[in-house]
Amino acid sequence: MRRWGRSLGIALRLLPFLVAFLRDRRRWVVFGRPRGLGYERHRRRAQRLTATIARLGPTFIKLAQVFGARADILPEPYLSAISSLQDRVPPDPPEEIEAVIAEELGRGVEELFEAFEREPVAAASLGQVHRARLAGRDVAVKVLRPDVEEIVALDLEISFRILYVLNILFRNHHVKALTNVVREFSVRVRVEMDFREEARHMELFQTHFGDHPRVVAPVAVEGMVRRRVLVMEWVDGSRVDTLAPRFAAGGLRFDDLMETLTEIYLRMLLVEGILHADPHPGNILVDDEGRVVLLDWGMVVQLRPATRDQIIRVAMAAAREDVDGIINGMYELGMIDPDISRAEIRDAAAEILGIIDRARELGQQRVQDMVTEIMDTFYTWPLMLPRELVYFFRAAALLEGIGLRYDPAFNGLHVSARVVGRMRGELLTVTAREPVEMARNIWDDARSAITGVRDLIRRADREELRVRVHPRDLFQLERFLSLQIRRIQLSLFAATMALITAVVYLAFPSWWVILGGFIAALLLFGFAFLIPTHLLENPLRHARGLGEEGWEE
Repeated sequence: MRRWGRSLGIALRLLPFLVAFLRDRRRWVVFGRPRGLGYERHRRRAQRLTATIARLGPTFIKLAQVFGARADILPEPYLSAISSLQDRVPPDPPEEIEAVIAEELGRGVEELFEAFEREPVAAASLGQVHRARLAGRDVAVKVLRPDVEEIVALDLEISFRILYVLNILFRNHHVKALTNVVREFSVRVRVEMDFREEARHMELFQTHFGDHPRVVAPVAVEGMVRRRVLVMEWVDGSRVDTLAPRFAAGGLRFDDLMETLTEIYLRMLLVEGILHADPHPGNILVDDEGRVVLLDWGMVVQLRPATRDQIIRVAMAAAREDVDGIINGMYELGMIDPDISRAEIRDAAAEILGIIDRARELGQQRVQDMVTEIMDTFYTWPLMLPRELVYFFRAAALLEGIGLRYDPAFNGLHVSARVVGRMRGELLTVTAREPVEMARNIWDDARSAITGVRDLIRRADREELRVRVHPRDLFQLERFLSLQIRRIQLSLFAATMALITAVVYLAFPSWWVILGGFIAALLLFGFAFLIPTHLLENPLRHARGLGEEGWEE
């Protein structure tokens, strides 16, 4: 009963927005031109949507924060409105939190800690953090909220059922991208609710950045890590958005801080392959020694070396304005659906190059402006942004926002260029780890191509060439013909119903009979004429992957 009540509540809150979006695309749901609305009306609707999401609870708040970085799915002003959602909720009663600690660690807080502050220092949708004292030193105790796992599981089940319907009704790259994001989120939020994974991520950070002089992260207390409780060292520091007094006093240099932050995230993405995926001002501190402190390691993206190399190759192709190189890299990164025309993608790649060229020419172009334009390209064209770049762009936008907070003339592109210049040697090492093998692969490819061309010419001389139609193309043709036949069958059925109505009217002359019959026939004919063709197919084919396996625990 609870499931149905929750499902109904979510549907009633979100349905008006879905209908509104449909009317934006088409004046009527089935036919008509798109409806044009002014920016101000979209902004007000975005604010209402944000308020609705906030009322839906922790799962949708966390999910909305993920979408807040996906301009390939959401346009402005919805992107900015959702990005402003704060993951702050009232804390749970201390008794419930202490019960979780006792259940996980086997003893009460009085036995475990010398002191324990019952008022949390931070409270988010999934957990809250308390300050305590252990063995003579301050520690942070992170506790998962009671019952939050059941709430998240229920909301994810409902979300997948909604997506099941959307995949039946609407077939475009936005719905596909939406589905992929929710599916990825369902995995990540489960990882985020297991604090043992967060402790592992902190250890991973120490492996890659333990010797770095300008960045630190908390270390978990050995023996006090459980699924719902994580005890770690307490790290003092100032939030990165409250540093104005320190800059004014001269104890901290703004330029040094911004270069350090930029280097950290570039090094994560391009060199180390581990990305802190939840950057916001509350998770980035600066300690008394001027070191950057990164908190909250629940969300971490680990890049495979191959993915990292592909990202670097696409960036290098963009730098030398190699459109084919960009397109090949996009295919390798999974940014392009194989069914999309390469010519269409070439236009998108050319548009991205134009954005980069304008940024170079203007000089004052900011990272956020460039990222926004590139992301708008992803929204306009059928492209899907890799999740690694989603989180990196999110970090880039945050860093520039921090810079502009203290210096309105701050230019993130210039800072990034200086940092990349210093890291050039490391980047070359990463991209050319095996130059001999790369040369060998190129030689093998060239030799195979020459052999293939020679074989093609020989078979052409012998008149042995055959043209084969790909089975997928045959399937598409067969599917098209089958669907048109179904549409014709529905139309014939409507005509037959009209004839039957006329015959029945001759036997039972009543205007109600003829009126009811012809209305039914007209509705059926209208349905056959107006319904989108793909809805005549088997809906399970388009919702594949979103069945029961999508929401089972």
